[in-house]
Parts: sequence; C-alpha cells; structure tokens
Amino acid sequence: MADKQLSNNDKGLTRREFIHRAGAAAAAVTVTSGSRTRTAARAAGANERLGIGFIGCGGRSGAHFKTVHWLKTQAKEAVDIVAACDAYRPRMQQRAKAYGAAKSYMDYRDLLADPNVDVVCIATPDHHHGYQAIDAIKAGKHVYCEKPVTHWRQFELTKRLAAAVKKSNLAFQLGTQGMYDDAWAQMKKLVADGLIGRPVHAECGYFRVGDWGERGMPIDDPNAKPGPALNWEAFLGDMPKRPFDVSRFFRWRMYEDYAGGPSTDLFPHCLTPVLSILGVGMPSMVVATGGKFRYQEREIPDTFNMLIDYPQKLTVAVLGTQANNYPATASRGAGQRIPVIRGWEGTLTIEKNEIVFIPAQGSKKKAQRFAIEHGEDFVGYWRKFLDCCRSGRPETLSPMDLAYHVQTSLQMGMLGLQAGKTACFDTAKEKILI
Repeated sequence: MADKQLSNNDKGLTRREFIHRAGAAAAAVTVTSGSRTRTAARAAGANERLGIGFIGCGGRSGAHFKTVHWLKTQAKEAVDIVAACDAYRPRMQQRAKAYGAAKSYMDYRDLLADPNVDVVCIATPDHHHGYQAIDAIKAGKHVYCEKPVTHWRQFELTKRLAAAVKKSNLAFQLGTQGMYDDAWAQMKKLVADGLIGRPVHAECGYFRVGDWGERGMPIDDPNAKPGPALNWEAFLGDMPKRPFDVSRFFRWRMYEDYAGGPSTDLFPHCLTPVLSILGVGMPSMVVATGGKFRYQEREIPDTFNMLIDYPQKLTVAVLGTQANNYPATASRGAGQRIPVIRGWEGTLTIEKNEIVFIPAQGSKKKAQRFAIEHGEDFVGYWRKFLDCCRSGRPETLSPMDLAYHVQTSLQMGMLGLQAGKTACFDTAKEKILI
C-alpha cells in the first residue's frame, strides 16, 4: 500500500526526514471546480474531496504543502491544494505555482471566502494564529494551526478561540505532530489505570542550538520593501506599529512582538503530551527563569525554565535552552527530553521503543515494560486530522481544549518572567494574575 512508504513503525520519521524524502518536484494539481461550502453543522462524507487552503507560505509551510501533495498524488487521498495566501507575494506565488493552487491571495479573509476551501492550514507568525483560526471557524472551515496556538501576550484571544472551537462542530488540530506518537496515548491509559498511583511530579524539556538569525531564518530579499508585493501592515497585525524592518519581516522569531523563544516555539511539543498524559487543566501557579544567555542580538530568551503547579497537587518541570542540544533524542523528536511521569507508586519514562515502569521505594508493584505501538509520523498526523474533518468527530490528536491548557501555562511563564514574579491563575474568573 502507498501509505506504508512513509510509515515509521520500525523507526521514527522526523519532520526534517520527511521533508527530505518527500522533496521531489511537485506535479501540478488539478483543482475540482464548483462550490463546496461547508457549514459547522455538516461534515464531509468519508470519501468527499477536501479543498485545502494554506494561510502562510514561509519555511514551515513547506512541510505541510509537501505532505498534502504526497497524500493526494501518492496515497490517493481525496484532497486538493486549492489556495495559498501570504503577505509576501513572491513567496505566495512560488508555493502556488509549485503545487498547482488555483487561487492565491494576499488577504487571508479572501481565502476564507473561497467556497472551494474546506480546510485551512495556518502557518503564519505566532501573533496571527488566533485571529485567523477564529475567522476560519466562523467561516465554517476546519483548522490545522501551527503551534503555538497564539502569541504569549494573547491570553484573552486564546480564551476566545477555545470558546469558538467548542461551539463549532469543526475539527481543530494544533501543529504538535509528535502527538501522533502512540507512546503518549499508552502512557495516558497507564496513568488513568492507576499504575503509578497518584501523579505527583513530571518533567520534560526541549534542547537545541539556534539563534533564529540568518542561519535559521534567512532573509529572502534584503532589498524587499512594503508595497503591492509586501503588506507590512498586515504582518504587524495587533502588535506595535513600527517602521519597516526587513529583519523583523523575515526573521520574526527573533523578536518578542511576534515570538516567544523556547517557551512558546518549542515547549508546546514537549508539554502537550505531558499534560495529555496527566489529564490536568489550568495550572494554579507558574514560576519561570531564564533569559538571553547566549544570543544577545535577539529580543526573546534563548534559555527558559518553568515550574508549573496544578490544583491536583502535582508539579511539572519544563527545562530548555537553545544554547546546547544535549540530549538529542532522535527517537522521540530531536532535542526533546524524554518525559518522566512520577506517581506515589512508581515512575513512567521511555527507553528506546518501550515505556518503562519503575516501582517507587516501598511499592509492592513490579517493574514492567510496554512496547510502543508506533512513533511520530507527520503524514499519519495529517491523515488523522483529515479523518476528523470528514467524520464529523472533531476530537483530533491535539485538540483546542488541550492547546488552551498548554498555552495558558506557557503564557503565564513568559508574563511572569518579564515581570520577575510568580504568575497565578484565577479559575473562577478565568484570568492570569501576575
């Protein structure tokens, strides 16, 4: 079968490995004509074609375009790439031409008005995600949104998006593709079944090297200027109005107006599975430390550490730096620290392709090992999302309610670090208090 070509049951297939393997020149895609507007009350049939519109055509979007193209041409999935949108016209035109998108737009609202778009993939700078996702939901589109779900300053927007998705019957999936890894679902069940006893502590993290400067985010055109081909005002969005800066436009991850560094760029990958395993909601308080310990030219921290306390009387420790990449654990995502979940009666962690249970001191339980069914698979992650879009079952592998809990913790960490204070969460008022 065609889908077995990109299976990673025997060894993990990382996003970068997939990009290299799926990087053959894209063939033109024939776009089905006719109106296929979808409302929140109606899901597509099991075999109905889905039109995909891409909002954001920068570097990260490349993996999404290639994945959807592969699903259509190789796996024969009923999908079409029908539209592309970006505030920078050359980038948008390049993607549209390479993948045969029938329409291209510089305003994402025009893309959402396109009746041939059933699903949107959002891969724009962080501060646009929430607004574009809300508008997509209102337009009756299913949403695949890159992490983080919102910018670290946008808690109220995160709350609004969570409410909008909850009211809809539409699928929403966050771009934490590691959630396809069956280790997390298996560990979640083991915890729910009481194997470790009452959870009390967990730790995870993300370690990599990268300043997000020229090496990580090259400037496409040093001579680019605002005008018909570059919409600077659209890029700025709700962030402070500033004169055009070619570095800000192309290397936006270096700046606090548009990104958050390890906290919101990397930690969604490692914190999402841990909170899913534990089944917790909003934290009670968050303490964060860190700062610019290596890359002084950027505005955001390169090193970030958090302690998150939950009302269930457990703590989650999240550690990370972009100054050093040890441990580079390729088996569960390069740079991610293997999570450790501790309970009163024992601990769960991962060794290679097995979940390991280590009894606590004094426990009568015996050590156990559980084979992990399958690892991360970017193609599989997209396929599961499309299945949700068609079936009318909007519960994806990384749903909005989980994204809301994860992002609130990360937002509390960033806000607390900036203020040099502990951040607390008022559950009754659903507000962050610094």
